[in-house]
Amino acid sequence: MVEFYGELMIVAEKRLTASFEQNCALLDEALRVNSSFDLVTRNLIIADKRARLYFVDGMTKDDSMTKLMQFWLGLTPEKLGGVGCARAFADRFVAFTETDVTAALETAQTFILSGMMGVLIEGFAEAILIDARSYPNRGVGEPENDKVLRGAHDGFTETLIYNTALIRRRTRNPMLTMEYVNVGRLSRNDACLCYIADRVETKTLERLREKLNRIEPGNLVMGQESVAEAMLGKQHFNPFPKVRYTERPDTAASSINEGGVVLLVDNSPSAIIASTGIFDYLQDTNDYYFPPLIGTYLRVVRMIIFALTLLLTPVWLLLIQNDSVIPHWLSFIKIADPYILPPFAQLLVAEIVIDALKLASLNTPSALSNSLSIVGALVLGEFAVRAGWMSAEVVLYMSFVAISNFTQSSYELAYAFKLCRMALVILVALFDLWGFLAGIVGVILLIALNPTLTGQCYLYPLIPFDGQKLSRLLVRRKIDRNNN
Repeated sequence: MVEFYGELMIVAEKRLTASFEQNCALLDEALRVNSSFDLVTRNLIIADKRARLYFVDGMTKDDSMTKLMQFWLGLTPEKLGGVGCARAFADRFVAFTETDVTAALETAQTFILSGMMGVLIEGFAEAILIDARSYPNRGVGEPENDKVLRGAHDGFTETLIYNTALIRRRTRNPMLTMEYVNVGRLSRNDACLCYIADRVETKTLERLREKLNRIEPGNLVMGQESVAEAMLGKQHFNPFPKVRYTERPDTAASSINEGGVVLLVDNSPSAIIASTGIFDYLQDTNDYYFPPLIGTYLRVVRMIIFALTLLLTPVWLLLIQNDSVIPHWLSFIKIADPYILPPFAQLLVAEIVIDALKLASLNTPSALSNSLSIVGALVLGEFAVRAGWMSAEVVLYMSFVAISNFTQSSYELAYAFKLCRMALVILVALFDLWGFLAGIVGVILLIALNPTLTGQCYLYPLIPFDGQKLSRLLVRRKIDRNNN
């Protein structure tokens, strides 16, 4: 039975037989070799037996395969004597470290499309799968948005096996488990659950396995984001991130050693840290490459900036709307120059303009992006003040907020704070102090009720309370003998 989903053919419940012609016809149809030029077939005669090779051009090591085919072509019927199945042939005549055999047509189709070479040999009821893959890949350079002053400067790539190796290099624990998972009905993404078997919480691991197995969308070409959204199911209007991403192998390895689970998805240079709460964003990789005192200082600074990015502009708007309560020593926050737009409108326009500059910078050639974004911000800010559209105070405070968002590496959290900040500004403009208080309560509820992959409360370890865990998140403590 063959089913079509869009342009990909899925083979269901088909198995190979001892008939070479039938096997070739089944696999040709499943892979649609006559429709795609990069799906290559090669016919050989191995010791008077017909053979057919299947592989994806550009994903196979040509030199190694050439040497292997030369060896096969030199085999004689006498040397092949006593080999009665595909497994025996692979064990005696395939000089590759990773080989497998399968009679399931769907399995053969999936692995060939992922870059492995499939071999059909006359008289064998199974296909031989040879891992001779050579993926197009880039270097393991340091990620752009998660740099450190000291420490390791490597990062994940789009190749799954490289990413598992980067973690394994840091954690040489025999209990470190790399559990392979295949997700997506159409895209058939390779994924990997990484955890330490004797440290991970069993319920958390089982919950993640169940969510992965229940993924319904067939197309997960957007990698880790598609997988995360599919695992979360129905989304609610809650802007706070449900998972934490990292492109740093040392961060992922640290989370695994602490008993967490990391999900790697092929074609994605980011790892998903499954157990995530709001307090996890207070720590950063840089904290652990400095002594505990300096790391704690950096963490305290980050906490203060977190609070300022959310509350600075709404509190300022609340004060200037009630300027009679502003003490003399804070009189400098008042708007002195005349303006056209009301303060709350200025703040909202500035929020949108900042995002417009970010999008323009992303789509500007790299040689020009930095200079154009800086010049654009200066020109727009200067002329907006001179034209009376905005006050200098609004430009100053919004510039601080925009720069402060980069004190942590999570874009998702930065935009969650942005949306909450804009909502607070609107509530303050409409309902003054009561609007501000209602907005603060709303933000707290959004954080407390934010769903996570593992079912853990987003406010953990505050709710449920775990004093030791909370203190380790708030204060950079010295690494103990258990490397925690």
